[in-house]
Amino acid sequence: MKEIILINITGPDRPGLTAAMTGILAKSSVNILDIGQAVIHDTLSFGILIELPDDSQKSDILKDILFRCSELDQQVRFTPIHSDDYQLWVSGQGKSRHIVTILGRRITAEHIERVSTITARNGLNIDHIDRLSGRIPESQPIDQRKACIEFSVRGDPEDLDALRAEFLTIAQELNVDIAFQKDSVFRRTRRLVVFDMDSTLIEAEVIDELAKAAGVGDQVVEITERAMRGELDFQDSFRERVALLKGLPESTLAEIAERLRLTEGAEELIKQLRRLGYKTAILSGGFNYFAERLQHRLGIDYVFANALPVENGIVTGEVELPIVDGQRKADLLKELANKECISLEQTIAVGDGANDLPMLSIAGLGVAFRAKPLVKQSAKQAISTLGLDGILYLLGIRDRDSLN
Repeated sequence: MKEIILINITGPDRPGLTAAMTGILAKSSVNILDIGQAVIHDTLSFGILIELPDDSQKSDILKDILFRCSELDQQVRFTPIHSDDYQLWVSGQGKSRHIVTILGRRITAEHIERVSTITARNGLNIDHIDRLSGRIPESQPIDQRKACIEFSVRGDPEDLDALRAEFLTIAQELNVDIAFQKDSVFRRTRRLVVFDMDSTLIEAEVIDELAKAAGVGDQVVEITERAMRGELDFQDSFRERVALLKGLPESTLAEIAERLRLTEGAEELIKQLRRLGYKTAILSGGFNYFAERLQHRLGIDYVFANALPVENGIVTGEVELPIVDGQRKADLLKELANKECISLEQTIAVGDGANDLPMLSIAGLGVAFRAKPLVKQSAKQAISTLGLDGILYLLGIRDRDSLN
């Protein structure tokens, strides 16, 4: 085999350095086997793996690189690569690749140490580490910050469920979110995002707000919480809650709709998704009256929710079928994917309650957002520390990529 050498260059970042190095190599018809570059705080780390032609003058090439690096105030190291080591490196390219994403208000050395220790213990090798979040001013309050680091790792963990459980445990312990995804073509070609509404796109559970206005708040809140934890059948609990709303004036609906607050990051997320060509939908166990207003405000493409029958200006307390429950949400996701001519792998589902689990489980990316413990443990991914726009990081979108 021809001689292989790894060249590592470090120093102040300067324009033209790559052109200067490859210009020297080009004169001797050198083959490039691998190349990579990173700049951290204006300091360059540049690596290039080269194969020297049989008839090349190795000493002249390396001397020219050494001299040029000295001119550019760079440090350089040359490492010969044995043919067996090169073949071992080549054989690794068939291994599976995954993306590990750490999200939080801040990321510390402990976060990275704990995550990298788990990946190593599970036989995963880190190929790249990238910062997806923007540069954080020192003066920015901690609760307004967003921090995200993405690891590209190679290998096949023996026990995927155990790996996810480890990540979930330390995420809760360290107050960060940790996502683990297969790095496939589908991660970069997703086209449809469906959202639960209550406590996902908006901060409130609308039915609880209606119940407070009707004077039955405590009763309905208790039923809602038990249903979201998965302790009650959703359809039965929904009928029971709606029946308690009987007699509520229709005018109250508009009053509540006016004061509903969007969840942190919801508006930014939908804006970026729309500009990137994604289709969006609300699949809600709540009510059409509120979902349709949210659709108009955010520019959502599809809405499926429950009717809230009103007669003579008064809520009847009755329920119209079909009820949008967990299974109905999953069925609607399949129907929308079929309508958009995409696979389920190209879909994203976001929700917080037990009735969201069916759609989270079949979507290509299922995200439990600020969810109950049962839902966080069961979903593929979870975000609790950031707003909804943290989902952009799971798609590999950097802050600097965001369209204004």
